[in-house]
Amino acid sequence: MNTNEFSAEGVESQADNDAQVNHALSLASTGRYPEAIAALSAANRKAPNGRWELLLTRWRYLNYQESPPTGNSGTTLQAVQASPFQYTKGVPVIPADKLDARHLAHGIQQHGALWVKGLLECQAAADLVVGIQSSLDAQAHWLQHGATDPVSPWYSRLEMRPDEQLAEARPWVEGAGGVWMADSPRMMFKFLELLQSSRVLEAISGYLDERPMLSVGKTTLRRVPSTISIADWHQDGAFMGTNIRSVNLWLSLSDCGLDASGLDFLPQRLDRILDTGTHGANFPWSVGQGIVDQLAQESPIDSPAFAAGDALLFDHFFLHRTGIPKAIAKDRYAIESWFFAPSAYPAQQVPLYV
Repeated sequence: MNTNEFSAEGVESQADNDAQVNHALSLASTGRYPEAIAALSAANRKAPNGRWELLLTRWRYLNYQESPPTGNSGTTLQAVQASPFQYTKGVPVIPADKLDARHLAHGIQQHGALWVKGLLECQAAADLVVGIQSSLDAQAHWLQHGATDPVSPWYSRLEMRPDEQLAEARPWVEGAGGVWMADSPRMMFKFLELLQSSRVLEAISGYLDERPMLSVGKTTLRRVPSTISIADWHQDGAFMGTNIRSVNLWLSLSDCGLDASGLDFLPQRLDRILDTGTHGANFPWSVGQGIVDQLAQESPIDSPAFAAGDALLFDHFFLHRTGIPKAIAKDRYAIESWFFAPSAYPAQQVPLYV
């Protein structure tokens, strides 16, 4: 792929008097994508530009496509120290200022997940809700009318290699009311800026012992409608395999669990992939209710109420489903973002530099 192909579409003409942007373009032309991303991100903070945001997402993709990691260079932090959740039953809950690699390791490895209260402030969560709706609206326009010029910063499909099978999954995601974050350059920029200002990337990096990368196929902007009537139990490792090291940051952007769909989950650490397609399962990839009922005898299913800005962090063994409360009456907005150790990421998920 030509890393400079967007230059002819107007980026350079907008950046003639901006040395920082020109410097970023020069860095990208020689494959120095991390430095280019840092430089262009700094420029975009001053004056948001849809084409720059499109370039940033593209560079995040090209960084790993042109220099893929090899070997397993890191080891996931083990929960071997004294547990901060020694007397905790179920999934532990901490405030955002306590989030670090140690708490994350003990939460996931001993309890299945870690609940972080107030990872984002309410206004930041509300701004992301507006962004998700803008992305969905732009997606609908694109599907009806095709790509437009100028390119929408809210929806512009990430161009992947022709042989990338993941692209075949995009219609399924969009048909379920979602948008890949990689297809919304502005949301990608906003989201990563918020994470950089929080403790979460540092915690995930420390836990994985590597700078994490983000998955194209498993990082999704979601609006779950109030009309949802069915949801299936699953472990994401059933799709991605188990020879990976992962952290999913599930971020609630609106109050949910009472009158909007939340999450149902088994508050227990599992170290294996359960049987799928049996015991009343609706799909070959889902876990049947019969198996869930057996496990729930030891750890009753939890269906908590999350506040806007709360986060749940877990890995590919965590058993969960979309929760459908009896009083559901509102749509739920959320972001699901999967991070992987670069040396142990799942095949066909397509990594992005963060």
